[in-house]
Amino acid sequence: MPSISLSARKWALLEILLIIGFASIPLFMTFPYRVNIFLSWEGAYRLYLGQQPYKDFGMPLGYGYWIVPALFFKLFGPAMITLVKAQAFLNILAGLSFIAILKSFDVRPGIRMSALLVFLISYSLNNFWPWYNHTVIVYELVGISFLVRGLFMENKIAGWLSMIIAAFFLFLSFFTKQDGGGMALLIALALLLYNAIVSKRWSDVMVFIGAYLAIALLIIVPLGSGFRYWFNHGQAPHSSRLDLYDIFTEIMAWSAWIKAYFLLVIFSIAAGVSRWKDWLQDRKAVSFAILTLGILAEAAIFQVTSYTPLDNNIFFHAFCFAFIAHQLCNKLAFNTESGKFVLVTAALVVLWWSGSYWRYVDRLTQRIFPQHDIAAEMKATGENIVSRHNYMVVKPDTSFVDEPVGNWTFTNLPVFERIYMPVSTVKGIESVLALPVVKEKKEALKVLNMTELTPLAEAMPYQLETGPDYPLWYHLGVGMFNKQLHTFEEKIKAHHYDLILYEYAPTLNNFYPFALRPVLQSNYQRVDTFLAPRRPTNAVIEIYINTSK
Repeated sequence: MPSISLSARKWALLEILLIIGFASIPLFMTFPYRVNIFLSWEGAYRLYLGQQPYKDFGMPLGYGYWIVPALFFKLFGPAMITLVKAQAFLNILAGLSFIAILKSFDVRPGIRMSALLVFLISYSLNNFWPWYNHTVIVYELVGISFLVRGLFMENKIAGWLSMIIAAFFLFLSFFTKQDGGGMALLIALALLLYNAIVSKRWSDVMVFIGAYLAIALLIIVPLGSGFRYWFNHGQAPHSSRLDLYDIFTEIMAWSAWIKAYFLLVIFSIAAGVSRWKDWLQDRKAVSFAILTLGILAEAAIFQVTSYTPLDNNIFFHAFCFAFIAHQLCNKLAFNTESGKFVLVTAALVVLWWSGSYWRYVDRLTQRIFPQHDIAAEMKATGENIVSRHNYMVVKPDTSFVDEPVGNWTFTNLPVFERIYMPVSTVKGIESVLALPVVKEKKEALKVLNMTELTPLAEAMPYQLETGPDYPLWYHLGVGMFNKQLHTFEEKIKAHHYDLILYEYAPTLNNFYPFALRPVLQSNYQRVDTFLAPRRPTNAVIEIYINTSK
């Protein structure tokens, strides 16, 4: 097959189209209510309303996570589907940054295209809702892309400007999540230090550190004293997630991909180096290696410190694939711009990461290859049949009635447009909105909403409670502490609220404080109970009204 004779501009256009295409897929879909998406909504909604972090509400991390969703609320209105649009933008930003990094290291177009496919299918495709464990990496990628660009610029002033921008986004990464942002800073410092040693441009290090500190001060100082209490840097009552034993155990007992990539990266470097002294002077080659190994180290730690969702650290696949392919193709003199190379590698990548999209395609394959109906055969034969689908018998939890996603439905509320939930949840929302106390008080309604249905603040509506001691979310030991718990207990005993929505999730460790439930039951009247919008439906939402007024 002949070579694909494309200019750099046309390759760039193909990459941009691929990035936008993948990011746009969720914009045409409907979604089940996402576990934990309430937090994306709550922070973005409060910023959208003009509330100030650490003055109107507190949280154990920075507010970088909610900046883009809040801006999109301003542009498209506060609705759950707006969060999907915000995430599409973040995915585009991440893809462009990834490609920019590879270009800075002179990775050839064919390899860039294949690596981009790995990045999009393995990492971006599954992230169609905003989540801080993803946003922190997006800002890191933007920052690293500007940093490596600045390192290799001949124009010193232009390089410094690029590093100042890098410092801004890398601080924003830290101000989204401390662990990922902190490791991003360490990677950046390692790149800066190596390049300063080789190029003797120590001014680059000073400019970056100076810009990072200046940006940090400009953002943090106006936040006031509340920041010192709420922002988790290991101080009481917070706790650190950095546990060396857990990290070491996770790496040694599991982490097969990370260890395999580490070996392959080292082998590919060794195979491509004829003289180590010369290689150590090759700034782009060594910087690419430092970045790749740094990303692997970050992924190894990130899987322990940020453990939800389980696969939030798989950004390392694309970097390792790009580095190894770049090394091997340079050594073996492959024509990476040939049509054969591009098509074959693309097909192999799509096969490799089929698990990311297979659940969407599986609906078609079920029609082609009908699944064995074990229940029907057992009924017909009278025999007990054991297969990979039923070899374990799980005793059902009779305290909850599971409602499969196939039975979920939509509401007529604009804020939940294109979002489906359990029928029980939808009916429960309707019953809450029909309560006399909701209809009578309208915006004067005092509500404590300790559930995942935070968009009800827009649907009812009701005024959000504020204050420097008020938590953004209610996970005891994470988002709030005993001090706030005691305040809520006192307010409930004083019948401060007209309406309280409380989510009882017995399988989660004080996701909503268990201690409040008996206080509620003693001081308020429970008028309804329905399923929370979780998969599986293992939690319920209880509705309490104040009967003392």
